[in-house]
Amino acid sequence: MQNLVCPISDQRVNEQITRLNAMLVIGIIVLAFVLNSLSLFVFLMADFFIRAFTNLKFSPISFASHSLSNALNLPIRMIDKAPKIFAARLGFLMTLAMFLLFIFSFKITAIAVAAILIFFASLEFFLAICAGCLIYTYLILPFYKK
Repeated sequence: MQNLVCPISDQRVNEQITRLNAMLVIGIIVLAFVLNSLSLFVFLMADFFIRAFTNLKFSPISFASHSLSNALNLPIRMIDKAPKIFAARLGFLMTLAMFLLFIFSFKITAIAVAAILIFFASLEFFLAICAGCLIYTYLILPFYKK
């Protein structure tokens, strides 16, 4: 894990918020499948889109995470924001895939994609391991090396 290379930026984000984001994403994915709710998939996709592709300070999930962090008085630990943006882009793509698979009745495949996203979010929530860094290091970076 020491050889991981993550995208970097000068922006910082509170790690507690990103971990709570992951917890809420897990809950929303499970709820979407339990309720057969396309609207929850759309909500999750929109949230990932806001976090990945806009400069808005908060998405609905990150606002809820920020509020929860304040209510629980969690300590602030600032980390680089770029890996989280990359991870949000991956989350958006995976949620889009889940949504499309779900509406075209490939529910087992949608569940498989959801399981992978839940696994990645669980790594973030429980262990503070960014799966985006793993993917960036082994699947993206080799294409940019000379």
